[in-house]
Amino acid sequence: FQITAKAAVIFVTLQYNVTIPATEEQSAETISLYYYGIKDLATIFFYMLVAIIIHAIIQEYVLDKINRKMHFSKTKHSKFNESGQLSAFYLFSCVWGTSILVSENYISDPTSLWRDYPHTLIPFQMKFFYILQLAYWFHAFPELYFQKTKKEDIFRQIVYIGLYLFHIAGAYLLNLTHLGLVLLVLHYFVEFLFHISRLFYFSDEKYQKGFSLWAVLFVLGRLLTLILSVLTFGFGLARAEDQQLNFSTGNFNILAVRYS
Repeated sequence: FQITAKAAVIFVTLQYNVTIPATEEQSAETISLYYYGIKDLATIFFYMLVAIIIHAIIQEYVLDKINRKMHFSKTKHSKFNESGQLSAFYLFSCVWGTSILVSENYISDPTSLWRDYPHTLIPFQMKFFYILQLAYWFHAFPELYFQKTKKEDIFRQIVYIGLYLFHIAGAYLLNLTHLGLVLLVLHYFVEFLFHISRLFYFSDEKYQKGFSLWAVLFVLGRLLTLILSVLTFGFGLARAEDQQLNFSTGNFNILAVRYS
């Protein structure tokens, strides 16, 4: 079983660990940090399977029971399932992401979004967060089949999922994990409010105040996203000394990347 155990470790645990020795100036304890590599694909695949299982559990033991009680039409049934699954995921991601932001002091110190770039070494929680994000959105592809998505909706859903994967993978691979985490938490919070409002609306169409609040926060969220992006790319990274593409050091701070 030693051979299979070694193979299983690649799928279950995070790879590419680096131990930083303790120093008097920084920390009294050794710190374990992580970087990314090709083996992350195996870990993402494993947690994609976990996401499929959790998706099925939520569907069968929560959403299907509510659907049977509410007697939704086919259209509402599909939208209710979508909002139920996404609201649970967005809430989980928001809480977890916010805890990382607080523990790493990204909120109290906005300059950490671009300071010391490239952020090639990240803490365990940060890497695990990104791995699970990628796993979740990859799991959404087979769910199109499992949920019997209508043919006319498949292309829209593929584009929707693809955009999430593009931006999350981009932040992960370009070592922009700090900024990516902040923007994800901000975006997920707004999306959570939309889907939870839609769930209340399906239960009783009188509940429409949530959509009004969502509309306001949607605009504010996009405005804050724009401000943070401009500060990071147009101010912080644009003034960095090293602005040359370097794959060995993970530096992608070039004009084409900043404005793409």
